Amino acid sequence: MRVYIPASLPLLASWVEAGRVPASNEYFVADDESEDAEYVAMVAAAIDAADLLDGPGRRVVVVGPAVGAGGDEDPHIAAIPVEEILAVHVDDEDVDPEAEELPDLGWYAPQEIPALLAR
Repeated sequence: MRVYIPASLPLLASWVEAGRVPASNEYFVADDESEDAEYVAMVAAAIDAADLLDGPGRRVVVVGPAVGAGGDEDPHIAAIPVEEILAVHVDDEDVDPEAEELPDLGWYAPQEIPALLAR
């Protein structure tokens, strides 16, 4: 099972510097392992990522393994080491988070994260 965690580029940079995505209760999980369900979870995380922007910027969704998921009364995921990030989805350019329609996010492999942060 995978989790989809909303973020921004500055937030992703801080997580990379720290070496881990911190434990959180802000994430989305696909209802099943189908591509459609995973897409729905990713889009939901992208919507929340837009709320993290203070103005034009790039939304980020970090995809990681669902480790340490809590029960219904304590829904959270454990910290995810940066090396265990499965992928990231990122806007190709800055977007206005208030726009009525936002573009689809691009998919990037974990090894592409340094280049994304250097832009």
